[in-house]
Amino acid sequence: MTDRNTESAKKLKPYTRSAGGWGALASTGKHLLKSENAVKNIRTLLKTNQDNGFDCPGCAWGEDGEDKVFRFCENGAKAVNWEATSRKVGPEFFSRHSVSWLREQSDYFLEYQGRLTHPMRYNREDDRYEDVSWSEAFDLIGNTLNGLEHPNEAEFYTSGRASNEAAFLYQLFVRSFGANNFPDCSNMCHEATSVALAQSIGVGKGTVSIHDFEKADAIFIFGQNPGTNHPRMLDVLYKASRRGAKIVSFNPLKERGLERFTNPQNAMEMLTDGSTPISGLYLTPNLGGDMAAVRGMVKAMLTEDRAARKAGHQPVFDDEFLSAHTTGLDEYLEQVDNTSWDFIVEQSGLSQSALEEAAAVYSQAERAICTWAMGITQHRHSVATVFEITNLLLLRGNMGKPGAGACPVRGHSNVQGDRTMGIDEKPAEAFLQRMDQAFGMEFPREHGHNTVQSIRAMLEGQSKVFIGLGGNFAAATPDTQLTEKALSQCLLTVNIATKLNRSHLITGKESLILPCLGRTEEDLQLSGRQSITVEDSFSMVHASGGVLKPASDQLKSEPEIVAGMAQATLAAKPVDWQRLVEDYDLIRELIEKVIPGFTDFNRRLGQPGGFYLGNSARDLAWSTPEGKAVIVSRPLPESIIPASVIELTDQTIFVLQTLRSHDQYNTTIYGMDDRYRGVYGQRRVLMMSAEDIRDLGLENEDRISIRSLWPDQVKRQVDDFVLMEYDLPRGNVAAYYPETNPLVPLDSVGEFSDTPTSKSIPVVIEKYCDNGTIAVGS
Repeated sequence: MTDRNTESAKKLKPYTRSAGGWGALASTGKHLLKSENAVKNIRTLLKTNQDNGFDCPGCAWGEDGEDKVFRFCENGAKAVNWEATSRKVGPEFFSRHSVSWLREQSDYFLEYQGRLTHPMRYNREDDRYEDVSWSEAFDLIGNTLNGLEHPNEAEFYTSGRASNEAAFLYQLFVRSFGANNFPDCSNMCHEATSVALAQSIGVGKGTVSIHDFEKADAIFIFGQNPGTNHPRMLDVLYKASRRGAKIVSFNPLKERGLERFTNPQNAMEMLTDGSTPISGLYLTPNLGGDMAAVRGMVKAMLTEDRAARKAGHQPVFDDEFLSAHTTGLDEYLEQVDNTSWDFIVEQSGLSQSALEEAAAVYSQAERAICTWAMGITQHRHSVATVFEITNLLLLRGNMGKPGAGACPVRGHSNVQGDRTMGIDEKPAEAFLQRMDQAFGMEFPREHGHNTVQSIRAMLEGQSKVFIGLGGNFAAATPDTQLTEKALSQCLLTVNIATKLNRSHLITGKESLILPCLGRTEEDLQLSGRQSITVEDSFSMVHASGGVLKPASDQLKSEPEIVAGMAQATLAAKPVDWQRLVEDYDLIRELIEKVIPGFTDFNRRLGQPGGFYLGNSARDLAWSTPEGKAVIVSRPLPESIIPASVIELTDQTIFVLQTLRSHDQYNTTIYGMDDRYRGVYGQRRVLMMSAEDIRDLGLENEDRISIRSLWPDQVKRQVDDFVLMEYDLPRGNVAAYYPETNPLVPLDSVGEFSDTPTSKSIPVVIEKYCDNGTIAVGS
């Protein structure tokens, strides 16, 4: 392996070019050409997101239906190249390396080693993984689960890369076993979205299609960095900008993808090194200040609305829509009246005039879309913030018409589909009744554990088994030391994965690694080549079938592994598990019986681009107790940093957000660069405004430690980070995860969502020396 993380490779150098363009092409080429399978991987890429190919293992952005040869972005190419490597991690690799030694290596090193090829069992005496047969692995799982005192003593984690078929079988297995413990990646990202939208509009998903972006007059982007996290969205924003749609971005960091974009498929832009501006108005609120910013927009609109009515002009708000389709308006407007401009400006970090300008763009748009991601959903008041954004849409009737609506952009490729399939620790009674009827048994009603609750349960000895269907639980979750302690106390940990990662090295008394097929690989079962399905951020369901020969003849598909665990635990109850994985059409027939919207599932998969699940709110059918969309009133938080935290120190407190680099997807690190932010060869970087650096008495590129504050007397600190000047509001700082996940307190979670507050961590900065730290900013 070429280790880029060397002193000579480390540098901080501002990136002056646009997003996309030659930089994206060069990066894509570099990742492909350094692969030992360059030609094969290029051919594989041409099958990415095609009707006869496989769904990109990266983000959940949808397809526009246009006939294109290239349906992948730079980061999609990295994901495919990363998965399709010919490097192997099998018994020989593990015989050379102890788990203790591997634990000391970087996350980049671990995944770079290649594809897992054999099921492995941890030998505690030798501190090494050894190969084990599939039957022995399944027997260990079944015997351990059946030996528990209660089914609730096991945790069943799901990653957003699991297919609909795997997720449905998984939830059927776990509920048949008797538990609803489904910690999953949704709990750590868009849980606030699901909670808030379900209460306000009756469905916990976005209401727009990808074609609505072609009709929108204005697009408002909150807490989102599409240039890195879902680059194919830039093509949609690029087209919207070029046809004259107004794009307004709210993001504490100046992200290049939201500023300007060079479309690699536009020959003239490429030849002239030109670019297209994305955001006509770019506002940089404080971390956690988006709710106050939207409240300010509404307050400005309310003033204009009252003035228009008084003058006999057309009102700003849509009276007909509000009267026919909403409830709670008067209470909400009273809340807006009672929120002062001074408080809005202080909390948002934006001027009144800037928010009035954003409000004017919104008021003048006949059709508007609001889109958001984890910059909105990982705060204590995230549910209230999503309510506020939804209120903004409802006030002008921007729901249920072309070119308008709510667009939460999910992260992993099937995270939305997994929830649709029933991966939910709090299942709805209607869902459980359909399950009861379909399978002739009564499934458990008691709510299970979400991600944070599962960590607490393992820490307290209440849960003793952890099974992870994909993902990297130890690296993705908060409070890393506590999470690792929780996993290490288990009787058994099981990780289903394509590549080695941090979670596999945090072993319980017994530990298994079960290698599965990747999205790019052929899945051959008894009835022939199989396809799986996924659901994108626009509720489109489509098929995905791999094209490559599997990396090892020992690999099993995720559905086959789930069925093997279920068979070993439950025998052939309530279904013949082995029969189901012989032909995935049989799994889809069961999905059709239980999940609304999947009627005629197998036949509809033949439609180019898949099929639309439907959305009741888009059809102005409100599945709420009130029978209408609910305009929810919530006060702004008293403070982004809790008073109990402010009292803990006399030092200057900053608000930290964790984020991805451009060479990263979730916890997978493709490389050590973050091109658009000008970071090269390193990841232990803290971004801070030049003014804040100066006021702390520090200098750019000083070495520092970061310590988070929480009133539980636990020291949470990461050391030897490099300070970097960056354009973001004073008092706000940013750094990469998972390196800064140790700073996120397990108990610091969102109200009503239990999502870790990874975008609003109170921290103090200290100068780092080899022999300790020196306090600054007192």
